[in-house]
Amino acid sequence: MMNTPRGCEFPTIQTFEKAPSAAEFESGVELTNFPAVFRGCASSSDWDACSKWNPFKNGLDYLHERAGSVEVEAMLSRTAPIFNGDIRSHERVSMPFSDFIRLCKQHMISKENGSGVDDANSSASLCSIPQDPTPGQIYLAQFPILNDEKEDKVQLKILRRDIQTPTLLRGKSLSSINFWMNSAQARSSTHYDPHHNLLCVVSGCKKVVLWPPSASPSLYPMPIYGEASNHSSVGLDNPNLSAYPRAEHSLKQSQEVTLKAGDAVFIPEGWFHQVDSDELTIAVNFWWQSNIMSNMPEHMDSYYLRRITRRLIDREMSLLVSKPSSTDLKPPSEHLDQCNIGQAEGGDDNSSNESIEKGISSIREKTPLHDLDPSTSLALHELISLVHDHVNAVDTSKELQHTPPSYSNPASERDNSKILVNSLSCLEDDRVAHMLWNLEASKLRDALLAMARYFPRTLEALILHMLSPVAAEVLTQKFDEIDQQSGEEDRGQFYREFYGAFDDESAAMDIILTRKEAFAFQAFENVLDKYLGVNIASPTTNI
Repeated sequence: MMNTPRGCEFPTIQTFEKAPSAAEFESGVELTNFPAVFRGCASSSDWDACSKWNPFKNGLDYLHERAGSVEVEAMLSRTAPIFNGDIRSHERVSMPFSDFIRLCKQHMISKENGSGVDDANSSASLCSIPQDPTPGQIYLAQFPILNDEKEDKVQLKILRRDIQTPTLLRGKSLSSINFWMNSAQARSSTHYDPHHNLLCVVSGCKKVVLWPPSASPSLYPMPIYGEASNHSSVGLDNPNLSAYPRAEHSLKQSQEVTLKAGDAVFIPEGWFHQVDSDELTIAVNFWWQSNIMSNMPEHMDSYYLRRITRRLIDREMSLLVSKPSSTDLKPPSEHLDQCNIGQAEGGDDNSSNESIEKGISSIREKTPLHDLDPSTSLALHELISLVHDHVNAVDTSKELQHTPPSYSNPASERDNSKILVNSLSCLEDDRVAHMLWNLEASKLRDALLAMARYFPRTLEALILHMLSPVAAEVLTQKFDEIDQQSGEEDRGQFYREFYGAFDDESAAMDIILTRKEAFAFQAFENVLDKYLGVNIASPTTNI
């Protein structure tokens, strides 16, 4: 069993001192979609590259001799040592591989001389490189040694004979094998790949920081429709937390592994990773398509998209209504003390309550207000206080005495609900939602029944005027709990009394469902932002 490092949400990355067989790798590592490190995976006994490519053992001369005439395309970065995947932050530069080798030699000489500064005149002599960059700005990244789709563009295939497909990958249909080489220290920006990846260090050292796909929200992926959609938009060394507040938690979700010459790391598809390379580091990586993607028929894409999106929305909704850390609520209004609960609404005006009088007189006699359970009575008191506080704040007490015709119009209620969509709040920020959440389902049922029987206009004001989208979500969750705790007859009686308190039952039901859907839409927007890097204005006309 793998251990979970402190502060991290996933188990410690396994390290294998001996590479497993292909069957062991597939069943015990690959199918888990979890990274693993393999020591000595690319050993000198199997790979000629480990000895022949080593820059400190005349490896640069060997590479120059073998492939110096090959035209390569290097990354030129003005933000070195960081190389960002966004094409706006770098450009591709064509040059003979021999020129890149000379840049590496130039860097070695400057380090040996102790200057730490490369000879600008030597750089200037490489006329194929624009604006005379220093070697630290050039990185030969992802240059193909093998590519199953673009065989004609595999210029470095001459180096294929110096490496071997690792034992654990035998039988795999490889998409590509790529060559990576840097002269000075370099860092690739945080990104994920759409393939399984085995990264093997031939010479030098790499440090790889890894995040699971579930860490996407804290890494702020670039928009899914962009050219660098698989890259993070946040610099993790010193993130701008005012612009990217979720990035504060990114490092807690990460793990770091160090790879020396001969070591390899398996990076599953979708796992974010940032790679730091020491000076004069050379690596080779192998890409292949996962079994999941290989076996996913295209005609099912839209269905899987909807299923996965729905699952992410449900998860986001659960986060938004998770129990708040503090249960502090504003004390109930003092103008409505406990004794006043015994006085029902309506006075002598029985017509306003006529719709809920039928069939419940016997139940009312069995449960007078003064016989309510103390905790239920307190909950009722606080709910009524919330409504009265709201009424006083907006000076609409006269409107609450008689429900205006517009409140019986479902279309009008949908228009009113639109106003709330742009001011959705989390559970801990909404007093009504917070109070509903902290009530046991049975206590809430009794409190709502008491409101329906004695304070129908207050209940109507609560539902039609004060029920925010998050409160509507909490209320319907409580309804589900009530359903689970009640028999069929009791459930029917509860809903008849609850909705019977409204002048227009369908309007009340519509407003609850509409605001519940508004809450789900907020969760959907959050999913687009967290996982697809997309921010959209709330289309209130569709809600």
